[in-house]
Amino acid sequence: MTREKDSLLVARAKDDIVLLPGMANRHGLVAGATGTGKTVTLRVLAEQFSRIGVPVFMADVKGDLSGIALAGGENPKVKERIQELGLSGFSPEAFPVVFWDVFGQSGHPLRATVSEMGPLLLGRILNLNEIQGGVLTLIFKIADDNGLLLLDLKDLRMMVKHVGDNAAQFTTEYGNISAASVGAIQRNLLSLEEQGGDMLFGEPALNLRDLLQTDSNGRGVVNILTADRLMKSPKLYATLLLWMLSELFEQLPEVGDPPNPTLVFFFDEAHLLFEDVPKALEDKIEQVVRLIRSKGVGVYFVTQNPLDLPETVLGQLGNRVQHALRAFTPRDQRAVKAAAETFRPNPDVDVAAAITELRVGEGLVSFLDKKGAPGMVERALICPPRSRLEPLSPEERAQVIAASPLAGHYERAIDRESAYERLKGKAEEGQKVETPGAGQEYIEGGKKILQAMAKSAAHAIGSQIGRQIIRGVLGSIFGGKR
Repeated sequence: MTREKDSLLVARAKDDIVLLPGMANRHGLVAGATGTGKTVTLRVLAEQFSRIGVPVFMADVKGDLSGIALAGGENPKVKERIQELGLSGFSPEAFPVVFWDVFGQSGHPLRATVSEMGPLLLGRILNLNEIQGGVLTLIFKIADDNGLLLLDLKDLRMMVKHVGDNAAQFTTEYGNISAASVGAIQRNLLSLEEQGGDMLFGEPALNLRDLLQTDSNGRGVVNILTADRLMKSPKLYATLLLWMLSELFEQLPEVGDPPNPTLVFFFDEAHLLFEDVPKALEDKIEQVVRLIRSKGVGVYFVTQNPLDLPETVLGQLGNRVQHALRAFTPRDQRAVKAAAETFRPNPDVDVAAAITELRVGEGLVSFLDKKGAPGMVERALICPPRSRLEPLSPEERAQVIAASPLAGHYERAIDRESAYERLKGKAEEGQKVETPGAGQEYIEGGKKILQAMAKSAAHAIGSQIGRQIIRGVLGSIFGGKR
């Protein structure tokens, strides 16, 4: 592919291998065995997007991406690659970085409310079966019908207890609520809290617009989610990123195919997204990937083997970098053959043979041309990153966090009146909260009830577009009536 104006240089073979910004929202794949250079490719892509003003989101699952915040160039391997590729005018560069951390230790706290996450995504985090997930959906609906806000896990725990204690009152209106299912939800909530998962839920919740920032020089901010600890709960990690993708689709306006993407979202360890998911959910994920392109969001899946992804998803990934694969077993050999068949053939490249021969930092690269057609696969060397390869020290990371424009905002947790406070107050007073079909009157005055309902309504309206995709594109898979 010849160099075009405003194109992003990613690799070099006989000619430059470039990614066209106008095709970057057509999604992509970076694949290869451990240690073959995927992380460096991610860094190069992130840097190039940042340089043209495109914000990036990426999860740092191994703790080796933080150096993007500082200029590099001193690493011997980087110098060697610069010389090997004959890169003239190459200069070290630091990039604007915002660190996020669910646990609030190595970045700004990243939170969602329980209500925003929804019952079915939360049910996946809690490893609930279909029946238990159905009961959780009923619990969410009962909370909504009574103006009880579900913001953090203590709200949900109290709501589950309230519904369990009064299950007989809800049967006629909502259907059977078994004690066994309520007990399973309570146990799994406790397990999630013991893993630190309760820190994900609460306020202030993540404002997705904070991911779409540029710095004073017009460069896109690279948002890095510290995920080494989060990866100890892989289902939590995958579901969190899936929630973020769905919320981006829900909240961003339609832009078609813009000259530059609105955001590029790297989904590392992408195989986790599709592990142990029902076929219906897999189909809905495929829909989100297909439709989010119209919002200007490019999704780049990062995984060891292309076969980790369903064919329906793999077929949508037009921009590809394939690093080396191993072929020790018959299954490995089949995977190599399958990966080779996904590229547009090049008579000068034996793709199947090359996949097992590629050295570190070398890849088989195919990007979309300006008409949206896949380019012929090229065997090429990936360009070196301009930022520092070595991770930041704790002191350097702390300086970046303190200098962030978001410093102090997400660190101040908010705990406003919600389901926990209301139900706890009633329990202490020995009173009951009215529920539809229970045949009781509201204990509180009408004004207070209306205020609580208004808060719930405002919260729902505030993310109304978000709820529409959960009801529409994702249907009953992701949430009920929100």
